Amino acid sequence: MALLHQAEITPSKLELIEAWLPDQSWFQEPSAEGLARVAAYRFDDPDGEVGIEALLVRIGAGPVYQVPLTYRGAPLGGADAWLVGTTEHSVLGKRWVYAACGDPVYAAVLADALFGTAGQADEYLEVDGQPVLRKPLMTVTTTRAGGRTDAPGDATATAGTVRGVVRGVVSGDPTVIETDLGTLAVVHVLGATPQPDADAVLTGQRDGIDGPLLLAYASRA
Repeated sequence: MALLHQAEITPSKLELIEAWLPDQSWFQEPSAEGLARVAAYRFDDPDGEVGIEALLVRIGAGPVYQVPLTYRGAPLGGADAWLVGTTEHSVLGKRWVYAACGDPVYAAVLADALFGTAGQADEYLEVDGQPVLRKPLMTVTTTRAGGRTDAPGDATATAGTVRGVVRGVVSGDPTVIETDLGTLAVVHVLGATPQPDADAVLTGQRDGIDGPLLLAYASRA
């Protein structure tokens, strides 16, 4: 589960993304001014060390961008190219924020969501020292080859935890993460990628939007 503290974050996540987004090759706007969050979902790090969140953001009536992030309490070695920035969290202290595609913890959890049993994290708000379950801003679902559909983490999914070794990452839309288990692809400009021929597909559904949004997909090695 993800426990969300009632905290001040300086600069905010959106402020970090506003500064980072225009430098991405898939960004389609002249500036990120006026960026707004439209949805988000989280995964759990099994070791409980790394925060994993994908934010969906947009400018006005422009495209919806998916920006997966990881939050760490210390720098990730060899990942300077993926650093979005740092924040001061009033409860957790200094946090290093990375574009998640460059973080091996994210790659492992995404692979498990697509190939294994990882689930979308339940989100709890800390209220008066007690965790209170929050309605998700988006519900994600995995569809595997053969047409079987699982909410990630469903007991009917492939048994066991999937753990692969990252071989390389190619930034773009989609960003491609090569692992020894197969190829993971993370879509950034939602609605612009054709339905892939893949072994597993991750989609998201949010209130008020017709039809699922393609978020990521994977092919086994």
